[in-house]
Amino acid sequence: MRKLLLRWIVLAISVFAASLVTHALQLGFQVDVSSIDGALKLLIGVAVLSFLNATLGKILKLITIPLSCITLGLFSLVINAVVLWVAASLNLGFKISDSGPKAFIAAFVASLLISFINGVLGVFLPDDKDD
Repeated sequence: MRKLLLRWIVLAISVFAASLVTHALQLGFQVDVSSIDGALKLLIGVAVLSFLNATLGKILKLITIPLSCITLGLFSLVINAVVLWVAASLNLGFKISDSGPKAFIAAFVASLLISFINGVLGVFLPDDKDD
């Protein structure tokens, strides 16, 4: 249970850090943590993002296996961006304020950053074999 909580918090930190970088790049991925309510809403949004990634993301990756094979797996980055875009449309702690192609670019860059930052911070989490 403790590891799940730690991974949840690390993912929330990753989403927040990605919003700072995308804001510097003038993309529309935004996180509102100006209050306790905003931070709690972000944690709920991260839980929804994780759920969507585990369900919708897996289904989309299964459906697009031929396209992923043709692109050597790079199409999974597009699926991650779509899942983030869907989660951001629920406006639970984070959102994409742009529209059209710029919104997809914001979701794509944010999903790349979230994955990278989460991977880097995940190194500092204890292994499963430590139980």
